[in-house]
Amino acid sequence: MTNTETKRLLKERENIQKKKPSFKRIESWRYKRVHGGWRAAKGIDSKTRQKLKSGVKSPNVGYRSPKKVRGLHPSGLIEVHLTHIEELENLDPKVHGIKISSRIGIKKRLKLVEDIQAKGFKVLNLGIPYVELLQIKEEPEEKKKKKKAKKKSSRKKKSSKKSTSKK
Repeated sequence: MTNTETKRLLKERENIQKKKPSFKRIESWRYKRVHGGWRAAKGIDSKTRQKLKSGVKSPNVGYRSPKKVRGLHPSGLIEVHLTHIEELENLDPKVHGIKISSRIGIKKRLKLVEDIQAKGFKVLNLGIPYVELLQIKEEPEEKKKKKKAKKKSSRKKKSSKKSTSKK
């Protein structure tokens, strides 16, 4: 599949998604006990089941995205979830985009991002610029120092209160 065809299909998918209504369960807006997730209408007189204009829109094949771009990231890359750097071995930077697992902390995330970008891959869920990630890494160390200083000062205050209450 060519790059221009992929872009065209991604644009088409985007237009389909814009027109797609949010499919809600019938009367979920009326009753609190009826939850909003879609359920097919089963009533014998249901306007939705009969697919009449006055009924709620129901999901069907016409809202589906083109098969060649189904499941792709909006950038046109295949999303790959990553937890270890070793998982990059069989991947191609032109075809795959990397999403780093949310379980990974800042220290390991920074190292992973550096390795991923060095190999030419695109990180899809970085969320914030790399420079800000580095700043976030440095902030906790400063906070730890402040907390230690606060704990020491609070201990001194508590001990002075105890001595005054005994008198």
